[in-house]
Amino acid sequence: MTEQTEMEIAGVKFKGGKIFLVLTALSTLGGGAYGAFEVYKDYMDMKEIIANIDTTEIQNQQEQITIKLDEAIDYTRDIKSGLRDDILAIEKAVDRMEDKLRESEQETRDIIQNAEERFENKRDALQNDYDEKANKLRDSNDQRMDDLEDKVERTVKDLEDRLNTRLQRALDNPLAN
Repeated sequence: MTEQTEMEIAGVKFKGGKIFLVLTALSTLGGGAYGAFEVYKDYMDMKEIIANIDTTEIQNQQEQITIKLDEAIDYTRDIKSGLRDDILAIEKAVDRMEDKLRESEQETRDIIQNAEERFENKRDALQNDYDEKANKLRDSNDQRMDDLEDKVERTVKDLEDRLNTRLQRALDNPLAN
């Protein structure tokens, strides 16, 4: 048989695998104690740092930040008011432009309407002049035709009368031929 290793710690004897269990527990306790010591040391350092903090400096910085924040808020309000005024001015300008556009559009329509009326009047006047001149020309031609017909009729009648006269003379004097 094999002989087991034995160890005695604080009057207590440990054999075999229990030794490893005890060593593990002791090393865990030692590591925990070291960790607690480091945390306590950091805590004490932090406590000293906190004790040395100058609260008046922090208060002054906070007051300066508050003043700058108030100034920024006032500046933002000024910008907002300025933008509102600019927008209102632009809206008024747009309204004026729309009114001018409507007025200009109405004037243009009136001009077109007047031009159409003048064009129609001029066209009617030209048509009337044309009709009047055509009627005068027709009347003049009719008069000329009537005059020509009258002249032709007179000439034919005159010729007929002369012919009849000669014929009658020739018939009255058969020996004259």
